[in-house]
Amino acid sequence: MSLFNELKRRNVFRVGIAYLVVAWLLAQVLQLVFESFGTPDWAIKTLLVLLATGFPFAIFFAWAFEMTPEGLKRERDVDRSQSITHETGKRLNFMIFAVMGLALAYFSYDKFVLSTDRQSAAIESAMQEAVSTAGAGQVAIEAAPPVSDKSIAVLPFVNMSSDTEQEYFSDGISEEILNSLAKVSELKVAGRTSSFAFKGQNQDLRQIGETLGVQNILEGSVRKSGDKIRITAQLIKVDDGFHLWSETYDRQLDDVFAIQDEIATAILKELKAVLLDGTAALVTSARTDLEVYDLYLLAKQRMYERTELKLQSAADLLDQAIATDPDYAPAYAQRGIAALLLSVTSYGQIPHAESLVQAKGFLDKALELDANLAEAYAGMGLYYNGPPPQADKGMPMLEKALAINPNLINAGNWLVLLYWFNNQPDKSMALLDDITARDPLYKPAFGNRVYQLGIMGRTEEARAYIDSVEPFMPDDAQIMQTRAWVDYSEGKAAAGLKRMQAAMKKQPNDRVFRVGVNRGHYLTQQYEEVFDDKWSNLYVRALFYLNRNVEAYIIASELATGGNVQQLFALMNAMDQSDALIRYLEDRWPNLEAFQQSIPASMFGYREMADIALAYKRAGNQALFEDAMRRLD
Repeated sequence: MSLFNELKRRNVFRVGIAYLVVAWLLAQVLQLVFESFGTPDWAIKTLLVLLATGFPFAIFFAWAFEMTPEGLKRERDVDRSQSITHETGKRLNFMIFAVMGLALAYFSYDKFVLSTDRQSAAIESAMQEAVSTAGAGQVAIEAAPPVSDKSIAVLPFVNMSSDTEQEYFSDGISEEILNSLAKVSELKVAGRTSSFAFKGQNQDLRQIGETLGVQNILEGSVRKSGDKIRITAQLIKVDDGFHLWSETYDRQLDDVFAIQDEIATAILKELKAVLLDGTAALVTSARTDLEVYDLYLLAKQRMYERTELKLQSAADLLDQAIATDPDYAPAYAQRGIAALLLSVTSYGQIPHAESLVQAKGFLDKALELDANLAEAYAGMGLYYNGPPPQADKGMPMLEKALAINPNLINAGNWLVLLYWFNNQPDKSMALLDDITARDPLYKPAFGNRVYQLGIMGRTEEARAYIDSVEPFMPDDAQIMQTRAWVDYSEGKAAAGLKRMQAAMKKQPNDRVFRVGVNRGHYLTQQYEEVFDDKWSNLYVRALFYLNRNVEAYIIASELATGGNVQQLFALMNAMDQSDALIRYLEDRWPNLEAFQQSIPASMFGYREMADIALAYKRAGNQALFEDAMRRLD
């Protein structure tokens, strides 16, 4: 007898079909039950694995055993003349048809009854929530504002050169055109991060326009060959795909600045961007030698990656650019920013004081060469961002940078931090709203907006915001870390730490993630795991709880020398040295008014003044205690 016939005789095929049908129906029913009881996802996944694992065993038993009137026996022990496999096969056929009937009935019920009920319930729930929310005056339900015709996204130009390493050049050309357009106040220009997120994707322009909130898109290509360059550009209206304008430029490479200016100016004419004098804006770029410009563009692209290796490479390239053209202001500005980002408090290993000295020299030179250079003012704002932050000096610099070029998204994000330290949460939230509207996929502002919402107790809004962004950043470390900060805000320290550790596993060198893991260890009282992250105040506190007070005092004193007295004051009170705190305070500031002017409250509270109040209360100085308490309000 052939193997096929033997399998058929032993009902192996019938058992296999019966098993699959029963397993499918069982999985469907249990999934419905699990959803009703809120069972976690892993439970249904475990069930599916068990059902799949059972299939080969069912096949084996069908082959090796046979059902007889005396019960289950091994197939080789059954006399073929006494076998009842044909009767068992009939019973299996009946069971298969019966179960398939049940499965069909369940499918119909789920499709045409449960699905409709669920959809109706969802709609009704959403309507009730909308009415309730509006009634409470929390959210105004209104149509989304129409997108202005004077809005544009500059997609990264395609590199058509034979050398793929020239991609930085085509990206740089795109970014320079974007920055030129962004200087026109009446024109909304989508930010670089979000525009460049569509690089290499052949997506429908209407979808891109809807995502970025713009009515027009500029796309093009760059072909660089020897000393010649061809740039093609086309301006497209999002809603109907109509080409408003297109042009091809065949030039010598040393004409690249003129081409950028021509493209930007042509776009402004097509968009009828009317300025105060009633004419289209004429855009001009800073000029330099082509070799210097090439080095500058490559350096900027590397700086976006925010790793020590890439930042150091960018600094070296900018040094070469400055050596070749000592009068090219943008190179000095970016070199100053690179010096700050290479500080030990940021992404590098340069001592912070040394990085400040380096940066100040480059930034001062940039402003000496070009007093209206937005990049240089942005760099000065970062310089005053600290630690310790000097909001009174940094805010005017960053505000001026954004007045010149509103699309300097990094500058906007740095200004948010200074608003935080200067206790201006309304301004910081308004600026975050503007940044995320211009550049919705810019991760630092996305993370900072979630963080501020959490601090303000608006955690539900924060979660909803994360949910809206997550489809554009699936399985992204930034999504994990923002959800972790919301967990921390809600007192779910263990859950937050688990998320933050998963984020840091993806990006182990990210400073923000390291600070987040540090906070999780501190909040879960794993003090021995807390490390000196050079930014937060958690390490000093952890050392105190580990009874390593001498180490804590040395570090806190060093920080106080740099202007951050909060940790030293807190430590002195914790060590019952409030009298030492008062001496330290009165030796350096004539009164509390002077201290408040020097170190004002931040969005995170006024911990320094709270520690001063506690010290004076312990010392029995009621007048100064009350003075400090008044300043806490």
